[in-house]
Amino acid sequence: MLKSVRVEEAVGMVLCQDVTRIVPGEFKGRAFKKGHIISKEDVPELLKLGKEHIYVWQSDPGDVHEDDAAMRLARAATGENIACEEPREGKSSLKSTVKGLFKVNTSLLQEINSVEDISIASLPGDFMVECGQNVAGARIIPLMISDSKLSRVEEMCREQGSPFMVKRYKRLRFGIITTGSEVYKGRIKDKFGPVIKEKLAYFDAECLGQIICTDDQGSIESAIWNFIEKKADLIILTGGMSVDPDDVTPAAIRGTGASIVTYGVPVQPGNMFMMAYLQGTALMGVPGCGMYYRTTILDAVLPRIFAGELLDKSYFTAMGEGGLCSHCETCRYPNCYFCR
Repeated sequence: MLKSVRVEEAVGMVLCQDVTRIVPGEFKGRAFKKGHIISKEDVPELLKLGKEHIYVWQSDPGDVHEDDAAMRLARAATGENIACEEPREGKSSLKSTVKGLFKVNTSLLQEINSVEDISIASLPGDFMVECGQNVAGARIIPLMISDSKLSRVEEMCREQGSPFMVKRYKRLRFGIITTGSEVYKGRIKDKFGPVIKEKLAYFDAECLGQIICTDDQGSIESAIWNFIEKKADLIILTGGMSVDPDDVTPAAIRGTGASIVTYGVPVQPGNMFMMAYLQGTALMGVPGCGMYYRTTILDAVLPRIFAGELLDKSYFTAMGEGGLCSHCETCRYPNCYFCR
């Protein structure tokens, strides 16, 4: 509710309009922002600006100002490895305190935003974030809100947990198996290994080595077991991933008795990707696109693995919507829709 009051009587009230200052030939801009709580020191300045009466918010008992409301919302929404900041212009930002994978409780966030006048916006779930990066912002729509609405949101979070968290990446040990007679016999230089090592360096992973195999199922199986014995958390196999008769990498992965999650995914580039688990170790068969394109299915999967998550078939089938890369001239991943 709005009411007009004399400036001298407005101390402690909430301004419901921007007040502009104009200095001819020098300046025109905002002197007081809508939502500003008027202090005794503001009165002379408002009078100088020709404001003998101003519109203020006439609050009811139990109403909460937008800054206080934003802070309460942010605190309620703050989960593991997230911190909230003091409000600025009615909004409180939530920031990651670690490098990791941002997670969203989608149903809870939707339930919160269904409360009238509540607004919490965030990055999408499973988004790679850096330490200090903004992950969400909380605010209310009007200048004031009833305490009961904020209390509803706080109760939701007490009962269901925070809608946001960031999973810190684990420091995993990995091995690389490169297949292909042309590489094994030195006819061409291996270009896959450096690409894989560069991608995993982002996660500060420990490399246990690289084994180059000919196109022989037994040799590939032996290389897999070699890394299993070294306690690898992740084994990445490159080459020989298509359905051609001489591409035996998928058969070698199956031959170890590994539990196959998927062979083939609705993602381009990355259709012939394979995911499996063997004695708790993640096995990933990466098709040739991983060597040529900057962003592929591998970039979407690695953060989930390093966040310590076990992936199932449903995770990959859901990638169909958003799984077609636009091959932007300047790649913007992960700031795009790909595999999201």
